[in-house]
Amino acid sequence: MKPVVTLLLASLLVLAGCQSSPEKSPANEPDNASQPESSGSQAPNTVLLSAHHCLSEYLREQGRVHYGPCLKIISVNDTTPQVRDDGFITLPVATAVILGTSCVYRHADGSPIPATMETTDFLVTPQTFTEPGKRWYLHAQTQASQVIGCEPTLSRSKKPTYRTD
Repeated sequence: MKPVVTLLLASLLVLAGCQSSPEKSPANEPDNASQPESSGSQAPNTVLLSAHHCLSEYLREQGRVHYGPCLKIISVNDTTPQVRDDGFITLPVATAVILGTSCVYRHADGSPIPATMETTDFLVTPQTFTEPGKRWYLHAQTQASQVIGCEPTLSRSKKPTYRTD
């Protein structure tokens, strides 16, 4: 395929993922600590990793929600991942894998900016996931605003690692 067609298709896939996930205000969004560790059946010796996640943050000084970048896992070891009904994929503990990711930034209204879409790999080492049954989130960045590029950051929380304020 031509690069332009590939970029367009990838942008549309990310757009579809961002549009299908409802946004919640970060103030009302529960941290993963209050959620049950598993939803449905989970194989032993596996962890759950969010297949798609968008960052957002309430900026007090501006009195609004800033819609940060979205990240979607597009491959696990060059294979399309099986996404569970709850939006997570299962990964084995203590196993090295390469996650292909796609990141896209969003306008102030939350809609994606296709021209900002980029892909990058995230390396999972055998030491990354050592405890089975945990939920993890892969963020596009460490914070929701004032960042550039796709720098996947692993976290146990739905919220950004760093607050902007």
